[in-house]
Amino acid sequence: MVKTEQNILKAKSSLQFNNKNYTYYGIKELEDLEIGETSKLPYSIKVILESALREFDGKAITKEHIFQLANWANERNPNQEVPFKPGRVLLHDTTGVPAIVDLAALREAMYRVGGDVSKINPLIPVDLIVDHSVTVDYFGSEKAKELNEKVEFDRNEERFRFLRWAQSSFNNFRVFPPSTGIMHQINLEFLATVASIKEVNGETVIYPDSLVGTDSHTTMINGLGIVGYGVGGIEAEAGMLGQPIYTVTPEVVGFKLTGKLNEGSTATDLALTITNMLRKKGVIGKFVEFYGPGIKHLTVFERSTISNMAPEYGATMGLFPVDQEVLNYLEYIGRSEEQIRLVETYYKTQGMFYSENSAEPVYSDYIELDLSSVVPCLAGPKRPQDRIDLDKMKQAYLKDFQAPINQGGFGLTKEEMKKEVSAGEGETKIKLRTGDVVLAAITSCTNTSNPNVLIGAGLLAKKALEKGLKKPSYVKSSLTPGSRVVTDYLQSAGLIAPLEAYGFHVAGYGCATCIGNSGPLPDEISNLIADHDLTVASVVSGNRNFEGRIHPQIKANYLASPPLVVAYALAGTVNIDLTNDPIGYDNTNKPVYLKDIWPTSKEIEDVIEKYIRPELFNERYQNVLTLNKRWDSVDVPDGQLFDWDGNSTYIQEPPFLKGLTKEVENLTNIVDARALALLGDSVTTDHLSPSGAIKVDSVAGQYLAVKGVEKEYYNSYPSRRGNHEVMIRGALANHRIRNQIVPGIEGGYTKYTPTGEIMSMYDASLKYKEDQTNLVIIAGKEYGTGSSRDWAAKGPYLLGVKAIIAESFERIHRSNLVGMGVLPLQFVEGTNAEIFGLTGLETYDILGINNELKPGQTITVKVTKEDGSSFTFDGLVRLDSVVEVEYYRNGGIMQTVLKQLIDQ
Repeated sequence: MVKTEQNILKAKSSLQFNNKNYTYYGIKELEDLEIGETSKLPYSIKVILESALREFDGKAITKEHIFQLANWANERNPNQEVPFKPGRVLLHDTTGVPAIVDLAALREAMYRVGGDVSKINPLIPVDLIVDHSVTVDYFGSEKAKELNEKVEFDRNEERFRFLRWAQSSFNNFRVFPPSTGIMHQINLEFLATVASIKEVNGETVIYPDSLVGTDSHTTMINGLGIVGYGVGGIEAEAGMLGQPIYTVTPEVVGFKLTGKLNEGSTATDLALTITNMLRKKGVIGKFVEFYGPGIKHLTVFERSTISNMAPEYGATMGLFPVDQEVLNYLEYIGRSEEQIRLVETYYKTQGMFYSENSAEPVYSDYIELDLSSVVPCLAGPKRPQDRIDLDKMKQAYLKDFQAPINQGGFGLTKEEMKKEVSAGEGETKIKLRTGDVVLAAITSCTNTSNPNVLIGAGLLAKKALEKGLKKPSYVKSSLTPGSRVVTDYLQSAGLIAPLEAYGFHVAGYGCATCIGNSGPLPDEISNLIADHDLTVASVVSGNRNFEGRIHPQIKANYLASPPLVVAYALAGTVNIDLTNDPIGYDNTNKPVYLKDIWPTSKEIEDVIEKYIRPELFNERYQNVLTLNKRWDSVDVPDGQLFDWDGNSTYIQEPPFLKGLTKEVENLTNIVDARALALLGDSVTTDHLSPSGAIKVDSVAGQYLAVKGVEKEYYNSYPSRRGNHEVMIRGALANHRIRNQIVPGIEGGYTKYTPTGEIMSMYDASLKYKEDQTNLVIIAGKEYGTGSSRDWAAKGPYLLGVKAIIAESFERIHRSNLVGMGVLPLQFVEGTNAEIFGLTGLETYDILGINNELKPGQTITVKVTKEDGSSFTFDGLVRLDSVVEVEYYRNGGIMQTVLKQLIDQ
């Protein structure tokens, strides 16, 4: 046992490498000191333990925390919190802007109470990458990228000016300009160190690279053996300011991989297969670690595709260990021989370097997959976990399109399935049918970081071109890589031209279509869909395909590997069996099948070996921060306090900290509350905080019109997350959200109960505020699934929502709710809104909220029906740690951090 703090301090050790002395905090040393059986620990727990050991201060991180982590293999306690201080923070612009706006607001609040504003600075390195602002307005031409970048700057000048100010005003803060690439791919190719070094009190300390990011797909870095995962913006802010990020003791599921992928199967197919398996297994909030003889057959590129999808299978992370493949990758991207050998030496010294002879760690649970069993597949039409074998795609299409909406389908009749409409005459005539692919995009870091599938897509396009295959004119196609290195090697290999022949021109470097920045469809296509209520499809190489995410007019969305994206673009429909039906016809009108143009793994490997070199990465990233001339020309405001412009429609000081005092208010019951919404299962953060374009007739659009913004400059919700006035109007405003309080109506509507009027949720919230009425939201399973979007919690908070009562919560969103002072309350096992007959028209009293509130406590919810009768049910308080109770009591993380800084 840990008897004194001196035992812990003895774990500090020295490592000699290349005639230099490094200080490290030894995991194996803890076992020698009889503090715990650390040799049995999973790799992820070792990294968190090392962080706790290195940051041990006896206050925020105690000896009990270290003992708990060191003995994880023997004495797991799921109700105890674990502190984690990451080495760095990664942001993108749409979650990063509101996070930095909050930091600027913290400075204002500190200034108002007479404190030292210089205390509000990131204490660890923070990188923000502008990758979520580019939209595919222009496509299918060599000028697409340049035109889209120009539009991006025209629309986002205010945001970019704010980021330029932040870069000059805050310490430890760096911004990667637009058109650089996607955050996760840049993280993989440039930012990651695997083993980090810093000077502390005259010592050179070496430790495992680790991070948190304000994007759920931060987990992509797990493919390089680095612990990193997504958190909400408000948690990230706490981490920036030196606060530990707390989570309950995690379960770690060991995923054993055996065998080898067969010819024709891609890393995308494997990732979708694993996503399907782990969703069925149930790993929400757990760590997943991959091991076994199969991992040696997976490159870091392929591993990263699997790790990227961790949010889709519900895990906090999907970690591969540091092994020889990691060292191979570091060499591949141009890291020095000295750095690579230092990484190897450090991880072997720590007992954290994986080989086939490594002892198997203890895991909470196990699952296994033979890689040779993986077959080509897609996922959809609404969720990434709904895998469909390629040879079953046509029958899945027929089933899903006709299945009832409440069963995940579209509820089409047989007549609607046969619907065919047209526009134009002669050669310009366009025919469009149910199930046609109107959008095909090679997009997202998930796949564009993997040269195997990108080169595969290029080779497939080249072979199709040689056969004379044509792409239907109604298919909008685009290529938005996550790194400029992608364009370099595709160009060198002669594969850009065949991709461009089918409209896959580079339209920008950013997330684009994957996050809903797909841009408008051509007018004639858009009008046909709208006028005839046509159910059409997209096929994208992204990671999310929730309703309303990819494009507001496209209901059916499928995830696929880049080669399959090109194939479906050529086929022009998802109503096809590509394993048996011809994809098209050649110049002599003979049928061409997918197998005729599918590249072999040998063909792909030959291109990689010939055209991808370490120099590509070194050259591209040499001046990465200064290569965008448009960015460098943006004005830079000065001063420690930001000069807020009251007329800005992009950046406003948020109201969260206004009126803050040092005093802590007593916790009280939530009484006489009304339901703003009664929602079903799998409500996503896209539903709660839309990510697409702002529609003219939306509440947010009407606000912008009043402000004098022309509709072509409305931009997207993500671009305006720095303005709470826009975001509060966008809260729960997704046009696909279904509020059961107003059955039969799609969109952000509710019933104002006192009068029975149906109105937007925003307008109803204003009336409830006038009445001083608290609000709640009732929901089903997996509430808040999807992106780590803090505005999915901030929006409801500003609407007046005090609690969410749901069957279960997605991990990051639950944390965000706590961070905003909104109570997550869970129906106890075996109960839900349907069992209790809730309609959303009742009055709710949540009783038992007081200063003695404990993590995981059960409290009472009293429901009073319209006829005056009442009943009660139990609710589980999803404040999962003592720290979260403190956050809730203070009104949120920001309030807690500020009060601590004021007291210092």
